[in-house]
Amino acid sequence: MKIVKNLICLIFVLNFGVNAQNSARVSSPDGKLVVLVTTENGKISYEVRLDGKQFLTKSPLGLQTNVADLREGLSMNAKVKESRIDENYSLATIKKSKVHYVANEAVFTFKKDTNTVFDVVFRVSNNDLAFKYKLYPYKKALSCVVNEEATGFSFPTGSTTFLSSQSRSMVGFARTMPSYEIPYTVDDAMGQNGRDNNGYTFPCLFKVNENGWVLISETGVGANYCGSRLMGQKEGLYTIGYPMMGENNGNGTTTPGIMLPGETPWRTITVGETLSPIVETTVAFDVVKPLYEASQKFEYTKGSWSWIIKMDSRTIFEEQINYIDFSAAMGYKTVLVDALWDTQIGREKIVELCKYAKKKGVSLYLWYNSNGYWNDAPQGPKGIMNNTIARRKEMAWLKSIGVKGIKVDFFGGDKQVTLKLYEDILYDANDFGILCIFHGATLPRGWERMYPNFASSEAVLASENLAFSQQFCNKESFNATLHPFIRNAVGSMDYGGSALNKFYNGNNTPNRGSKRMTSDVYALATAVLFQSPVQHFALAPNNLTDAPTWAINFMKEVPTTWDEVKFIDGYPGKYVILARRHGANWYVVAINAEKETLKKTIKLPMLNANSEYRIYADDEQLNGKLSKIKVPTTQEVELTVPFNGAVLIVK
Repeated sequence: MKIVKNLICLIFVLNFGVNAQNSARVSSPDGKLVVLVTTENGKISYEVRLDGKQFLTKSPLGLQTNVADLREGLSMNAKVKESRIDENYSLATIKKSKVHYVANEAVFTFKKDTNTVFDVVFRVSNNDLAFKYKLYPYKKALSCVVNEEATGFSFPTGSTTFLSSQSRSMVGFARTMPSYEIPYTVDDAMGQNGRDNNGYTFPCLFKVNENGWVLISETGVGANYCGSRLMGQKEGLYTIGYPMMGENNGNGTTTPGIMLPGETPWRTITVGETLSPIVETTVAFDVVKPLYEASQKFEYTKGSWSWIIKMDSRTIFEEQINYIDFSAAMGYKTVLVDALWDTQIGREKIVELCKYAKKKGVSLYLWYNSNGYWNDAPQGPKGIMNNTIARRKEMAWLKSIGVKGIKVDFFGGDKQVTLKLYEDILYDANDFGILCIFHGATLPRGWERMYPNFASSEAVLASENLAFSQQFCNKESFNATLHPFIRNAVGSMDYGGSALNKFYNGNNTPNRGSKRMTSDVYALATAVLFQSPVQHFALAPNNLTDAPTWAINFMKEVPTTWDEVKFIDGYPGKYVILARRHGANWYVVAINAEKETLKKTIKLPMLNANSEYRIYADDEQLNGKLSKIKVPTTQEVELTVPFNGAVLIVK
């Protein structure tokens, strides 16, 4: 009997030793967020816990390349290289201007057939983790194509999803999709794979039962890789998917190529027991670095934009003069001249517009079609931004006439060749001191820090859809309550909103165009709620006389850059209350997408007790007014927000 007991103990000790060698962990600086990496039967997995609660169950890691299958037959080195990351950086174009990033880094090294084949690098900060693969030469191969990733995210049973489906390729207007403009489904069950079985676009939000929330995305993607999506599998598993073959009219490969040694982009996971870490995360920027120096100090501005109200037919010289005058009257620095300016205004008249605008203290952004050969979008100018020689010649001209920035549209794909085009446009534009906005475009993946002249991207069902269809106006507030938790949580979002016209037409009359269902206070609130350092609002010159004076005055003063953000309360698709700080001033906003009036007593520690603040608020009929409140000693304020309405508090 004693021999048997000793044998059992020996087996236990040996098993413990194997587990210790094949499992290792890394935790956040506060010790609450823990990642456990394990090899079992030659396969790698990881799991994620916060405060002892499981947020991701065993999730696969690994890649399959054209030189080796790195999904199985793997062993983990016993030694894990650990280090501490502690850095400060400043970035004016994101939700927080000064960031102190502290994380623990662990490098897990894996072998196959005695060859060191790759590392998995994890960085874990409080509530955020990011990981990437570093691949090494395999035998004589110094380059490879990554055919498939095993990389996955496995959620506990009962978790629910807040996701936007990936569209089919080469569909929609002029075969320009995918363009990250599919509506979200909320509080949905797992086990699905989006429309037409095409998966979901990043970022992806999950509610993990009563434990909390997880936001998954990726960052650091440029010419080095393709953009990825999330593919729904069985039993709560989601895996990395690459672009579809049909994207960009079939041009380019769907699988990324990298040199060896080489690295993949970072996958990011934000974990919170509440939604605060999701709204406030900066992980998309923490783990990337600038790829080049800014050619100058760029200025981030407010501006006006005729197209959203007046559409294509009014991209003409006289109308742009009106909008230059309007921007000047509002104290705005720019006007965005949209599609068809090359034919409906002409280059000589654009030069004249620039000279006129300069006298008014205003500069222009000009619209460009991104392509010549991968979709059917007819609007010009086209065939310029996709050609290095034509592009640089054009940018030299833009600089010579004083154009401030460009808006490039209709990309429609996530292939590596397409991501390289974004990078090429940005790099060339920097040489000529030009800021870039992208529409009909992919999600920006850390681009604010990687590319110093990147301003913003659309990559969302934005304001143009309000002009196109009443159904989107009917769901405007619903969609707005999603963006702070999903799309806008990971990157600047060029929405082009804050309309004060009641109707989306040039005369602001009900004879044509869709009707805005939200209030004027809501329009003001979204100028704070939606983060983008460059804003071209959906205001119109007639608003100087037909909109409330208090609304126009606020839109004159609202900043476009922010120093800090604080989540206060909310639930995706229902309501959101948050605060942003610019300098010493806090802006507190609340919007409500629920049929029932929202009544909340909230603590606002960022406001000064016993001080007076302006409050913009709606009654039940969505009639807004400006009044004043005194913040009590408790710093608690009662908010009443009707359906499709808002509240805004500012000093």
